[in-house]
Amino acid sequence: MKEEGLLISEDHHSLMNFWDHVQSNVSIAIHPILQEKVKKNRTYLEHRLSVKDEALYGINTGFGSLCNVEIPLSDLAKLQHNLVVSHACGLGDLVPLEIVKLIVSLKINNLSQGYSGVRLKLLEKLMELYNANVFPVIYQLGSLGASGDLAPLAHMSLPLLGLGEVHYGGKILPASKVLTSLNIESLELSFKEGLALLNGTQFSLAYGVYSIVHSRRIINLANQIAAMSLIAFGCKKDPFHPSLQRIRKHEGQISIAKHIFELLSESSSLNKEYSVQDPYSFRCIPQVHGASLMAIEHAADIFENEMNAVTDNPNVLDKEDLILIGGNFHAQILALPLDYLAIALSELGSISERRSFQLINGDRDLPSYLAKNPGLNSGFMICQYTAASVASQNKQFCTPASIDSIVSSKGQEDHVSMAANAGTKLYKVIENVYRLLAIEWMIASQAIDLREKLQLCPVLDKMHKSYRKIIPPLDGDRYLSPDITKTIEFLKKQDIIH
Repeated sequence: MKEEGLLISEDHHSLMNFWDHVQSNVSIAIHPILQEKVKKNRTYLEHRLSVKDEALYGINTGFGSLCNVEIPLSDLAKLQHNLVVSHACGLGDLVPLEIVKLIVSLKINNLSQGYSGVRLKLLEKLMELYNANVFPVIYQLGSLGASGDLAPLAHMSLPLLGLGEVHYGGKILPASKVLTSLNIESLELSFKEGLALLNGTQFSLAYGVYSIVHSRRIINLANQIAAMSLIAFGCKKDPFHPSLQRIRKHEGQISIAKHIFELLSESSSLNKEYSVQDPYSFRCIPQVHGASLMAIEHAADIFENEMNAVTDNPNVLDKEDLILIGGNFHAQILALPLDYLAIALSELGSISERRSFQLINGDRDLPSYLAKNPGLNSGFMICQYTAASVASQNKQFCTPASIDSIVSSKGQEDHVSMAANAGTKLYKVIENVYRLLAIEWMIASQAIDLREKLQLCPVLDKMHKSYRKIIPPLDGDRYLSPDITKTIEFLKKQDIIH
């Protein structure tokens, strides 16, 4: 049984708090005030349908370009069922389970605001499945990021009908089988409900929330790993001096420089000065990392706002006696920051690869490729090749999805955001940046080990000693791919404090 945890209320939900609850084994519930709002909203919609002879999009009409086809009252439930099953056309890789949990919880939060005309019964069924750890199988491909994340959200909705597949007990099983075993009844959708489930940005948004959580971890990891490289390469501290940042004025640069300056100040320096100026990949860390930090926080503001917004269509405003058809499902507001977040993170990986390159170059009294007996041993030569390949792939993933649009639904949907594709490729960029940072950490750790009488600050010293319990220094050539994989796992588990 899950512990009580995430309460959906009228309060503003912070991105990090929402993430923490969703990733914990806690239940989800809706505050009584919102329950009443949902009930009143539904009652208004039912009354409106009973007293007015009007065409209401997706409620008593077809969808998309079929919006002018009126549907008889007797077929309204069938209309919603057909919408879900016909739109479940997803393909490609499965959405990771931690993101699936986000999608479902974000959808519950969205529909609970009382502007979607759904029954409370629908939300209770979504929560029943969530709290029973029954999560839908969703595919990565199928959304254009407008009209809602249609195909992915259709797959999210199938288990409500006893259809599709679900994650349960560490396996993927038919939803019908799992629901039967748990004595959970499937739901017959009523008017508006299929449309409310499918219209929304929750798929793209979930990738955004996930990306912010990992971006914040990555930027702090990148700072700590860069500090290791700075110490190992015998770099100057001047580029990180607070006075230098003060006159440039950018908050991100100031924050990054402060973090690294503290790490350097608590570590010992090499007695020898190698150069009047260090290479850009070392000297310009505050400027590059700082720019990425500001992009991350800007994107976080947008994603958090979207979490607390209503994004389906049409919207039922019972207090104003309005049913408004609009475009709140359009995810352009997410597509742009998803795209530039990919660029910002890719740059963290790109500059990391350059530091790895410099450290194995045979400069500053370090042996070529940080190998003992270079020539007989190749050391970290090909680790840098791998890093170059990964950094190059990230650049290819950074082609903006948001500049693309393909007309669909017979021209009715003639401009789409492609936010979903922006989100799924950003996920790949994040994984690649972890790989690049892992390679830099391996190389910087080896370089530190080759230096004598260097004292690391407590944070880096603890991290380095913990790492060496898992991966020993490179005394001679060995099979390095497992070392890289273990290093990635090590970095992801670090308790990053800044």
